[in-house]
Amino acid sequence: MESDGNKVVKDIIYRPGNSKYRFCKHMSKQRILGLPEDLMKKGKHFILIRNPLDILPSFDEVVPPSFFELGLAELVCIYNELCEIGKPPPVVDAAELQQDPEATLRALCNDLEIPFQPAMLNWEAGPKPIDGLWAPWWYKTVHKSTGFKEENKYPQPFPFSLYNLLEQSLPLYNMLRRHVKKKPSLLGTPLPTPDLPVPANEKLLAWVGNEIVPRESAKVSVFDSVVQGGDSVWEGLRVYNGKIFKLEEHLDRMFDSAKALAFENVPTRDKIKEAIFKTLIRNGMFDNSHIRLSLTRGKKVTSGMSPTLNLYGCTLIVLAEWKPPVYDNEHGIVLVTATTRRNSPNNLDSKIHHNNLLNNILAKIEGNNAKADDAIMLDKDGYVSETNATNMFIVKRGAVLTPHADYCLPGITRATVMDLVVKEQFILEERRISLSEVHTADEIWTTGTMGELSPVVKVDGRIIGNGKVGPVTRQLQAAYRKLTEQLGVPISNYLEA
Repeated sequence: MESDGNKVVKDIIYRPGNSKYRFCKHMSKQRILGLPEDLMKKGKHFILIRNPLDILPSFDEVVPPSFFELGLAELVCIYNELCEIGKPPPVVDAAELQQDPEATLRALCNDLEIPFQPAMLNWEAGPKPIDGLWAPWWYKTVHKSTGFKEENKYPQPFPFSLYNLLEQSLPLYNMLRRHVKKKPSLLGTPLPTPDLPVPANEKLLAWVGNEIVPRESAKVSVFDSVVQGGDSVWEGLRVYNGKIFKLEEHLDRMFDSAKALAFENVPTRDKIKEAIFKTLIRNGMFDNSHIRLSLTRGKKVTSGMSPTLNLYGCTLIVLAEWKPPVYDNEHGIVLVTATTRRNSPNNLDSKIHHNNLLNNILAKIEGNNAKADDAIMLDKDGYVSETNATNMFIVKRGAVLTPHADYCLPGITRATVMDLVVKEQFILEERRISLSEVHTADEIWTTGTMGELSPVVKVDGRIIGNGKVGPVTRQLQAAYRKLTEQLGVPISNYLEA
């Protein structure tokens, strides 16, 4: 009997015959002895994967499984090797094949450039001559079937003696699963992959917990307090010309918010800075980028509201993205007034910069429905507080007015602009502002880290001023831009340390 695997494969593939297509099923472990180079280069390949949650119990019915026997490591290597020679293979998930066999096979045939045939969807029950000696052990379920339809909707209990092997196997399965075009979903038809506002953000690195991980691996535990109850604080920071603008002020507010919420085991200021700098450096982000810095109360030992269940310490998240200002700061934006009122300090103090943003999100939904850029939120007495995402300023007869911070978040950018208003020798008033004052203002702008200074040209259908960006707004935009060029904590300080 021939014992050279390469010769056997070549004999099967290249032997004389009339068949236009020849299908060869390979076990991934064949890679250990080596797959023929010409087979890799000339063949059309696809990879079939199955969730280890399903593989392991099935495998265990025949023989105790091992990491080696599963062959997932070799399968990942095969995928990467095919990519390196310019032949990335389609990846098919067995669950997808069972859920929608015709669509999955049609897509696969299209990728392989072979015609789809309805006969691919059905077969006669029973063994096949090509099954091999191992068929009674491995193929008995297939022998009972006549198609891809899954008989049992719900799985069997998982044998937790295999839990460690599951933890080892799932990351490799998930690496391959990312390349599946159409993933099965309990929510119905999978949505198409959306376009990112900045395509470069498809590949970025984020800090989660104690490490930097790729975008697709940047996840927190389902037991984390931010998932369980929005129990987290956050800051938004910007990077200009190799410097983080207002870093210390943002960290001051983060620590104040964490203390107000009685967080325990909070990372030190230096550790948070180190995580920020490392994340920016790893991504090569030294300008035109935004940081979403979050600190959650951390992971719980079991689901529940009480902070006494948080015994692991806080979870730090540093999400840095390429992100220019998110509003049209050249031509201006449009606002509407939401019916959703800003939280009162009787309910939740706005000076705590927390992640529980449903109050703001409901207002933003109103703004979206009105085709506006954002929505103005009023306080309980009907006075203007802020928008769903930014602080507000108006110009009225030469004076610059901004709502007091009893209801609105006292933003870092807001404070910076208030200082600039005084330095630029304008009159500044911090007081209650009525909605009619907004409607009749000479100029309006909003402030926030994501948008900087954003002119407002229309509110609730009323044109503001002459409908163009006003002179006070332009002057303060220029002053703010100059400030970002001058101030900030240099990222290079960490590199030089």
